Amino acid sequence: MRAESTLVEHLIWARADTGLTEYHLSSALGMTVPQPPFKVGALASATGLTVRTLHHYDEIGLLSPSERTAAGHRLYSADDVQRLQQVQSLRAVGFPLEEIRHLLASRQISAQRVITLHLEQLEVRIAEQQQLAVRLQQLARHLETETLAPVGDLCRIIEATIMMEQYFTPEQQEAIKARGAALGEQAVRNVEAEWAEVIPAVREHMARGTSPDDPDLQALARRWKSLVEAFTGGARNIAANVRRMYDEQHQTINAVHANTPDPAMFAFMGQVFAKIGGGPG
Repeated sequence: MRAESTLVEHLIWARADTGLTEYHLSSALGMTVPQPPFKVGALASATGLTVRTLHHYDEIGLLSPSERTAAGHRLYSADDVQRLQQVQSLRAVGFPLEEIRHLLASRQISAQRVITLHLEQLEVRIAEQQQLAVRLQQLARHLETETLAPVGDLCRIIEATIMMEQYFTPEQQEAIKARGAALGEQAVRNVEAEWAEVIPAVREHMARGTSPDDPDLQALARRWKSLVEAFTGGARNIAANVRRMYDEQHQTINAVHANTPDPAMFAFMGQVFAKIGGGPG
């Protein structure tokens, strides 16, 4: 019985958004761990799943309890808990329930392989969270100043919130990263510093209602164009997607930093570019 209890202690997992993803620490902390067989309520409490979920798994043949009481109540053995761990690990990796049922029934995947897949998925998520933490730290440093948040940082923030995938293809994302690497850190800083001058200057012209024929405004437009090309490498499809991103997500972006272009600014500069040729992005 002790060997079975040890197995169960290591197979009771704490709940996360996508399933059971961390070992429960009850045993390690000296707390009482329920012993098999488990009633459905006890198993639900120990794993963080709902009784309704366990009932559903039974109904679809994914996890049926090995025993039942004389009154018909479900009783789950240590082997059932091990299967439940496999189900939740495969769910976390992304397999649909019907495919999980087929895999486990046909024994096409070993328990070790299930754990390996889950660990690989967790390692990817950990790396993503670490990358997001770095980006947010960089953003926090920029918010301590009153300068324009760099377009590169804004794109990284958007990427972290899934927007990047909405507006740029994987190839375009790689091209943007490669462009930044090719420019080098100092050149990127120079571009960021110049944007910090151009955006407020354009706002001043907007407030004054400056004519698109104004030479100073047209000079700003040419600087704007060169800065866009520094970011996009002259790729018009990337520039168009940047414009669309700012048009559609300007409230979200401006909530992070107000000193960024918005649809009104794009429309204003569009009139200037109509005079000198080209576009605002």
